[in-house]
Amino acid sequence: MENKVLGLHHITAIANLAQRNYDFYTKVLGLRMVKKTVNFDDPGTYHFYYGDEHGSAGTILTFFPWEGIGKGRNGAGMATEIAYAVPEGSVDFWKARFGENNVLTGDPVERFGEVYYPFLDPDGLNLSLVIPKAGDSRTGWTTTDVAQNVATKGFHNTTLTLRELDPTAKVLTDLLGYQQVAQEGNRYRFATDTIDTANTIDVLIDANTARGVNTAGTNHHVAFRVKDDADQMELREKIMSAGLQITPQIDRDYFHSLYFREPGGVLFEIATENPGFDVDEPLASLGTALKLPRQYEGSRAEIEKVLPKLEG
Repeated sequence: MENKVLGLHHITAIANLAQRNYDFYTKVLGLRMVKKTVNFDDPGTYHFYYGDEHGSAGTILTFFPWEGIGKGRNGAGMATEIAYAVPEGSVDFWKARFGENNVLTGDPVERFGEVYYPFLDPDGLNLSLVIPKAGDSRTGWTTTDVAQNVATKGFHNTTLTLRELDPTAKVLTDLLGYQQVAQEGNRYRFATDTIDTANTIDVLIDANTARGVNTAGTNHHVAFRVKDDADQMELREKIMSAGLQITPQIDRDYFHSLYFREPGGVLFEIATENPGFDVDEPLASLGTALKLPRQYEGSRAEIEKVLPKLEG
């Protein structure tokens, strides 16, 4: 089977306070709220989607903001960092903006010829900004405070922290079509050439690291992108044939999903491009109304009473 994986689709993380999460990602980082809905398995909890104008695959960071859940801890079996691509010459803007908004930042670090500028969201989620050495032609979402020449463009890469390399590397290469393209110490870089953005996975190996605690400030899962249902189901057969357990297809309203846990413990998702985020509201008003999965629409009044009030 030829490779059908088109890089990252989205990454889902866990937050604590919904309002604080919304304020940081829309007002400080300047992302678009693409969809405001609820957790399919816990409709009393929001599910927020942040990204570019269209909610393009490779730009979408989603959150389950479970109020009062408490701080998590990164560790083995998790995606432990998300890097956003930014334009050349934008770093000084972001340094100043983070300073004005009391965002915790770290010292720059160079990896594979690129400089990463780390920072934390209010729950301690590890994020960074990077100017890709290969460039990035995507158009970021802009706000009154974040102009096009500095706006984030979407994901550059994410980092998985694992205790051993080979089992996960085999999934990335044999099943998802990535190739190892570089190594620096205990950090290994994998990339796919099916797309030129959001196409990179770093694997950080630490045999002695403890397992993570998957609550606020940590990533829940990493979703890979396929074009449509046919490609997705073909890939499902390939994953099953490799002896891994994988779910049936699940309709998430805006894409169709499969889930499996790779051998190192990270939860992977395979998500389709179809039907897209404009299936239930116009592009111009994405993310402005609370959209409920069909099975919960009849309970809208009760759900709205339970959800925290969100001020724009």
